[in-house]
Amino acid sequence: MSAGKRPLLGFSLALSTCLMWATLPVTLKMSLEALDPMTLTWFRFLCAFLFTFALLALRGQLTPIKAALPAQKIWLLIAALGLIGNYVWYLLGLKYTSPANAQFLIQSAPLLLALGSVVFFKERVGIGQSLGFGAILLGLLGFAAEQQGVATDTRSYGLGLLLIALAAISWAIYALIQKRLTAHLNSQQIMLVMYAVAAVLLVFTAKPSSLLSLDSVHAWAVAYCAFNTIAAYGAFAEAMVLWEASRVSAVLSMTPVITIAVVHLLAPLMPTHLSPERIGWLGAISALLVVGGSMAASLLKPKAF
Repeated sequence: MSAGKRPLLGFSLALSTCLMWATLPVTLKMSLEALDPMTLTWFRFLCAFLFTFALLALRGQLTPIKAALPAQKIWLLIAALGLIGNYVWYLLGLKYTSPANAQFLIQSAPLLLALGSVVFFKERVGIGQSLGFGAILLGLLGFAAEQQGVATDTRSYGLGLLLIALAAISWAIYALIQKRLTAHLNSQQIMLVMYAVAAVLLVFTAKPSSLLSLDSVHAWAVAYCAFNTIAAYGAFAEAMVLWEASRVSAVLSMTPVITIAVVHLLAPLMPTHLSPERIGWLGAISALLVVGGSMAASLLKPKAF
C-alpha cells in the first residue's frame, strides 16, 4: 500500500506510537535501577522476536523472508545494527539525564528522518511544514540550553547529550532503511529479522540470570518495556507504510511534551524512582514550539515553493 493512501489510520498509529514512547523513558529509568543496559535491551528484543515470530507463523508469512534478495538482507542487517545502536545509546544516555531531557534530545531523530525522507524518497515538504520543522528545532535547542544551565553536573549532561545524539542518528538510519524495504517486504517481517539479529548479537553481553532477582516493581517496569517494544514499533512500522514518513516524524515530535506530563504526575507518587523535572520559562516556551511545530508539520498540506 502506498504512503498516504490511508492517512487517518496512519495518523492513529503514529499517535499510538507517540503515547507509548512518551511513557517508555520512565519505565526504562526504573528498570536501569535493577538491570544493566545490555541485559535490558537483549530482553526487550528477545520478547519482541518471540511474539512477532509466533504472529507471523500463525499467519503463514515466514516464507517470504527466506526469499529476500541478497541486497535486501544486507539492508536488513544494517537496519538491525541501527536499531541496536538506538536502544543501547539511548539507555546509556538516560543514565546521565532525566526522562524528559532524554525524550527532548532524541527528537532530533524524527527531524533527521524527515530530512532523509526528502533527500532519499523525494517527499514534498512545503513552506508551512518547513516552518513547523524549524520551530521544532528551535524548541529542542532552547530546551537543551536551559537544561544545560540548571544541570548540577554539566559534564555528565554533556556526555548524556552526546550519547542521545548517537541514538538519534542510529534510529534515523534504521527508519530510512525500513521505509525503503517496505516496498518489498511486510513490515512485520522486517521487524522480525531485526529483532532476531539484535537478540543474537546482544546475548553475548547480557546477564539473563539478573532477571530472576527482580522485585515486583522492577519486574513490572521491565515487562512494560518489553511490551512497549512490540506494540510501539509494530504501530510505527505500519504507520510508515500508510502515511508519509515526514508526517509520522512530526507526530512523534510531540513525545517529549507528553513525557514531561507523565513525570509531573508520577513523581509525587513514586519519589524513590522519579525526580520532578526542573523546567523554567525557556523550557516551557521551547515545549510550546515543539508542539506548535509538530502540528504545523503534520497537518499542513505540502505545497511546492
